[in-house]
Amino acid sequence: MALAPAGEFHASYRADMTIMPTRNSRRALLLGIVLLCFAPLVLGRYELGLLINIGFMGIAALGLNILVGFTGQISIGHAAFFGVGAFLSAYLHERFHIPVILCIPLAGLGTALVGLVFGLPAARLKGLYLAIATLAAQFILEDFFARAQWFTGGVSGRMTEAVELFGIRFDREESYFYIVLAFTIIMFVMAANLMRTRDGRALIAVRDHYLSAEVMGINLAYYRTLSFAISSFYAGIAGALYAHYLFFVSVEAFNILFSIQFLAMVIIGGLGSVMGSLMGAAFMVLMPEGVQALADMLAGGWIDRTLKLGASISFLREMAIGAAIIIFLVFEPDGLAHRWKQIKAYWKLYPFSH
Repeated sequence: MALAPAGEFHASYRADMTIMPTRNSRRALLLGIVLLCFAPLVLGRYELGLLINIGFMGIAALGLNILVGFTGQISIGHAAFFGVGAFLSAYLHERFHIPVILCIPLAGLGTALVGLVFGLPAARLKGLYLAIATLAAQFILEDFFARAQWFTGGVSGRMTEAVELFGIRFDREESYFYIVLAFTIIMFVMAANLMRTRDGRALIAVRDHYLSAEVMGINLAYYRTLSFAISSFYAGIAGALYAHYLFFVSVEAFNILFSIQFLAMVIIGGLGSVMGSLMGAAFMVLMPEGVQALADMLAGGWIDRTLKLGASISFLREMAIGAAIIIFLVFEPDGLAHRWKQIKAYWKLYPFSH
């Protein structure tokens, strides 16, 4: 429940459905964006690299959340669509010499078409059957990436170019950060607005009770397929940003483990939460750094000698992902976004109990 400060009234449905319901929330958002704009002036390349990763991972996680959290569908092949966006953006620039800044949204649209094709079974399938269908899409696209030399470069991968705009080349973390920040803001505002529209409410109705939604006149097949297209569009945008950040795209990067990581972001951040998608992405990007820091701190001790942390740090990271999913499912099933809402509600009521 949102607790508005005294003196702020919503006199219309439009005002009640606004993204930022209070003046303080709008001010906090603007202040956060302004502070992020100054981040390249105070942070190093390593810290900026983490923020860039959180940005495009958050976009991809938001796309999956629209599918899983808001529509109630399931996908275990999100990483493959992420890869389609990465390869397609590089291909469009190399083959048709389209500016990279335009290749990124075009890659999102192209990936949406691919997601539309693989999303067609969603009109008939649900539950375990749909999960198997999306898993098949993951392996089909992985095999396509490995064999389509003309599109992906095969097992050798494909080089990508940096974004260039108004004569400025965004080839360093200090400059590329602003490209990712701009796309992140745009994509998250689009998603927040989508959930306020008729189509967004229809997606939520499909999730909450598909039989009731169908009785109300909602076309289940249309909206289930649409959710796959929207989810793939977000994955394509994120994949293109990823490709032009690393300047190289490899087939091996978009495997099933990567898809599970996206699911973990959605679960940890909070199903059906726009803000939770970004929080889940931040958690998953920063968690390996925390595991590495913990291993370095324990290096040389009896725990290190027993578990051999130095030799098995990569396995510890994978174990940490699984452990995080289990912990959140058991103790915080609504994710970080729900916990953050509870913290805000507590301080709004403090020191009163009700």
